[in-house]
Amino acid sequence: MKLINLLKQDTLSLSFEVFPPKASSSFDSVKTATEEIAKLKPSFMSVTYGAGGGTSKYTLDIAKNIKELYGVSTLAHLTCVSSTKDTVEEMIHSMQEAGIENVMALRGDLTPEMESQDRSDWHYQHAIDLIRELKESGADFCIGGACYPEIHPESVNQKEDIKYLKEKVAAGCDFLTTQMFFDNNLLYNFLYKIREAGITVPVIPGIMPITNANQIERALKLSGSYVPQRFKSLVDKFGHDPAAMKQAGIAYATDQIIDLYANNITNVHVYSMNKPDVAEKIQANLSDILGKA
Repeated sequence: MKLINLLKQDTLSLSFEVFPPKASSSFDSVKTATEEIAKLKPSFMSVTYGAGGGTSKYTLDIAKNIKELYGVSTLAHLTCVSSTKDTVEEMIHSMQEAGIENVMALRGDLTPEMESQDRSDWHYQHAIDLIRELKESGADFCIGGACYPEIHPESVNQKEDIKYLKEKVAAGCDFLTTQMFFDNNLLYNFLYKIREAGITVPVIPGIMPITNANQIERALKLSGSYVPQRFKSLVDKFGHDPAAMKQAGIAYATDQIIDLYANNITNVHVYSMNKPDVAEKIQANLSDILGKA
């Protein structure tokens, strides 16, 4: 199913993100974890794409397996950083052959080496270049893009960020998914600003359950997210106790999701990090709200 059809409905939905293995030796364990999450019957599952396309085959294998065995709609990530036109065309063809209908078009993270390189001859400089490629290919994909409620790390300011986001949507994005955030007011303010700017496509909030203290530094480094005092207090109190931190992190994420639903956000995406128990507990916390009791 194309996700745009789901996103236009008024019913509440919850989806999860998983990532493929970095090596074939861990494929079976990752496959099992993603299947356990698929058994929860989320509205859809997204499957990420390794840096530089290194896990692209596994991305398709995991996405296809989820779709065929469990009937769960999948969203396959596709990044274009350092990719050639031929590489991207090959991936588009492979996705079509695998029956993938939904693609998350991303530039991808730059490695430190890439940041210092001359990238002027790269065919794809930004996600918008990949989105245009997907549209021009003639492939009938539902295309998603990323957005940043706080600001893209490389943007000068939010006004510039929204300007480029509007161009990305005009190029062919059917919907947007946000970077993680820990304060819902940031999302509400962002939505107001982009709607004022004329961006009307559906926006899916992305929620990251922080379930251990080691996640925090990496998550904040990747996202640059603002951390409210309430969350800092939670980490200070429970961060030394793994079981308590896990329970508190799930509760915090659940609280965020309930608030989003209460404020007329119908679709929420959880960065579940291949953790079936975390996905299951969050869904269980929302069982009556989602009608899955």
